[in-house]
Amino acid sequence: MGLLTIIRKNRRKERQMRILFLGLDNAGKTTILKKLNNEDVYSVSPTLGFNIKTFVHGKNYFEQTDALVWVVDSSDRMRMGDCKKELHDLLQEERLSGASLLVFANKHDIQGSLTEGEIRDALDLRSIKTHNWKICSCSAITGENLFVGLDWAVTDVAGRLYYSTVA
Repeated sequence: MGLLTIIRKNRRKERQMRILFLGLDNAGKTTILKKLNNEDVYSVSPTLGFNIKTFVHGKNYFEQTDALVWVVDSSDRMRMGDCKKELHDLLQEERLSGASLLVFANKHDIQGSLTEGEIRDALDLRSIKTHNWKICSCSAITGENLFVGLDWAVTDVAGRLYYSTVA
């Protein structure tokens, strides 16, 4: 029995996932986490260090590192080059090898923000062949599409880890 088979069998028993939320400063990571936890999203200040939050979504606890949520400020046209570089550098990390990648195009409701297609092209997402990815416009303030994106991530991770079989 190979290591991958053992890992998959253990994951089937645990049914736990860990989703890592990352992105440039002021993209909306903390606001998204607060919204997902039904906390006040109007009292957010810049995060020093990092936040660790556990929440239930679709009866899964997110405990193992399986997916990356890259949060993009759709209204910040000036930093898309930096955003692209940081994302592609991050995807080279061995610990994130094969992780599902959800790009939350946050603040899409701000007038003049980039569309999903413009962000996809600016981040060169089509060049990413090592990770399953999806881009999803959202609003951390209203909660629009947050669960749509998370549903995709959970389904993608589950398909890879829980239901895959080794030939």
